Amino acid sequence: MSKQQTLVIVESPTKAKTVGRMVGSSYTVLASFGHVFELIPKNGAVEPDNHFHMNYQPVEKNLKHLTKIVSSAKKSTTLILATDPDREGEAIAWHICEYLKEKKAYDHLTVKRSTFHQITKKAIIHAIENPKDLNMHLVNAQHARRAMDYLLGFNISPLMWRTIKPGTSAGRVQSPALNLIVSRENARNQFETQEYWSITTESSIQKHPVTLTLYAQNQDKLDKFAITNDKEAQKIVSEIQKHKSAAVSDIKSQTRSRNPKAPFTTSTLQQEGSNKLGFPTAKTMKIAQELYEGIDIDGQQVGLITYMRTDSVHIATEAIPEIRDCIVNTYGSDHIPDSPRVFKTKTKNAQEAHEAIRPTHFDFPPNKIKEALSSDQLKLYQLIWSKTLASQMIPAQIDSTSVFVDIDQFQLKATGSVIKVAGFLKAYDDDQKQESKLPQIHAGDSVALLETNPHQHFTEPPPRYTEASLVKELEELGIGRPSTYASIISTLKKRQYVEIEGRKFIPTDIGDVVNKFLTLYFTMYIDHQFTAKMEDSLDDISRGEQGKEALLTTFWTGLSEQVQTISSDVKRSDVTHEELDEKCPECDATLLLKLGKHGKFIGCSQYPECNYTRPLNESAEKVEEKIDKPCPECSSDLIKKHSAAGSFIGCSNYPKCKHTEPLPENITDVDCPKCAKTKLIKRKSRRGKVFFGCPAYPKCKYATWNTPIKKACPACKWPIMTEKVLKKGTVIECPECKHKIDSDA
Repeated sequence: MSKQQTLVIVESPTKAKTVGRMVGSSYTVLASFGHVFELIPKNGAVEPDNHFHMNYQPVEKNLKHLTKIVSSAKKSTTLILATDPDREGEAIAWHICEYLKEKKAYDHLTVKRSTFHQITKKAIIHAIENPKDLNMHLVNAQHARRAMDYLLGFNISPLMWRTIKPGTSAGRVQSPALNLIVSRENARNQFETQEYWSITTESSIQKHPVTLTLYAQNQDKLDKFAITNDKEAQKIVSEIQKHKSAAVSDIKSQTRSRNPKAPFTTSTLQQEGSNKLGFPTAKTMKIAQELYEGIDIDGQQVGLITYMRTDSVHIATEAIPEIRDCIVNTYGSDHIPDSPRVFKTKTKNAQEAHEAIRPTHFDFPPNKIKEALSSDQLKLYQLIWSKTLASQMIPAQIDSTSVFVDIDQFQLKATGSVIKVAGFLKAYDDDQKQESKLPQIHAGDSVALLETNPHQHFTEPPPRYTEASLVKELEELGIGRPSTYASIISTLKKRQYVEIEGRKFIPTDIGDVVNKFLTLYFTMYIDHQFTAKMEDSLDDISRGEQGKEALLTTFWTGLSEQVQTISSDVKRSDVTHEELDEKCPECDATLLLKLGKHGKFIGCSQYPECNYTRPLNESAEKVEEKIDKPCPECSSDLIKKHSAAGSFIGCSNYPKCKHTEPLPENITDVDCPKCAKTKLIKRKSRRGKVFFGCPAYPKCKYATWNTPIKKACPACKWPIMTEKVLKKGTVIECPECKHKIDSDA
């Protein structure tokens, strides 16, 4: 070999392109395109009776990349495994080595392991010059996790296919997450609303409007439920309204210091991406990956942020001076503390070798490189940039003042806050709460009492989970790890176990039944403490403190026994049927809540002898309305029927005749743009949300949430446009290319 050549393996082609430009021509940088091996997709992939031997096969779509790696390895003298610095990356590196050994392209190589926590030339050269060995503890931890996921999925899922419906599945982390969502929905359904009242008085102090709230009576602070009905509230209002003025009886002021929070971890970035930008977790991680792997800036690939899968809040020592200089240049020298801030990671088993998510180049502020970034990349980069700077800035100083006004036995209170020193809030406001302001007030000042009003309130059920709050809960409970949160949520959506409404999770009927099955028969495996304990055990393996086989033996022993018991004892009706305290109006048998292919419905327990059914959201007394025309297929009467998807016309001779047709008022004048055979009709989703779809479903599956308009798109010539109602007004938009036109056009 005339010239020494080094082969570097990374995971993504973008990262390969970025690294390749930085290391020079003596290096060949190739991408594995993610995992190169997967467990064989059938029984026997993991062999419990053979020390949990795992049978892998190459990922078919990545075979061509493996072939290229083998070819290059044969021409190289050194192999640098530079896959991502986590369990998954370590496992990919190990599989590449095993494949090279199989293809006899390994023994001549000098093999090194290097990890890049940021894609900068300095960091990459340092990592290459300071290699380490492949960490088999991390590889074993990844294999143990994969084996547990396989054993759980391939043993419970067939039971679910038989007892619930094909396509359902269980997952070691996915199922506890679903349980959280369903449990929260059940808590909402069981929640009993309580009424309570508050009383406010609009007043004027030094000609400044101030809202006073009833705070105490007879010197006793009133709790939330002190006033429970209109009569009590009106009595107090009458007493206060007897007075036209009062005096300020007391003022309490204090200055509180508010410190900035730590820079982003994977979890907190996902939460803020959802809360501040409205990004789903998967989108946040996709954009973060793009920023990490490199953006083309003036012809150069530049990695803009550090590695985005991390649970550490540590910032590298060498980055601190750059951050402080950037703060001084942007906000002034009075905005940095005397010494750098040091944050302590609270997450158990956090990988402190990693850094928090931060910018890698502080000479690339967002406004300087905005032309090189997409709109979404700029938003996320700005968020990371601002959060990093804020974490190293001085505290905010906030003056809080409470003003008290006594009226007979009642005490009223107004509270206001003023930001005295903005500090880190100039860069990043964690709370974004509007601070109410008060004028300069002194004890004894006159208060003009203008109008007193009672306000009725009702307690609200616990809120549904959003992606942000679910990620926060999963992290606090120790379920999953930073790299898994986005995939957990994606799986729940893909399996149709949840729906998203107003950015909040609602369990579907199938999700509810899946959770019921797991709760009844596999309680241990959706228990949050059990799942968190498994994560701790995987971390123990990754540190070499526990053996892989010992963990898998314990896990498999309990699971296999439970699967055998459930396989022989459980019937489909045990899971999908629930007895109701109601009789069938046709045969007087007990009615059941059943799960069908379109969701839950109410049906007779004597089916098929009795065919009585009705939608879950329809009362038993609802009368079917006769339509004044015969069925075109059997000449029986047509009747107006009701379902979760809305009302429709059907044959009274059902199920012998299954003819249906939409109500005239639900038929639009817009042809289906996909099949062009029929008009789109107005329908409802299982959750009652209106959409427009093709009546030829399932042969034609075209549907749109927005109202269709009989107008071709001027940009892409799609046959229809849609009317989209936003807060700022109505927009006419193409459902295909998203081209917008003036609503008046």
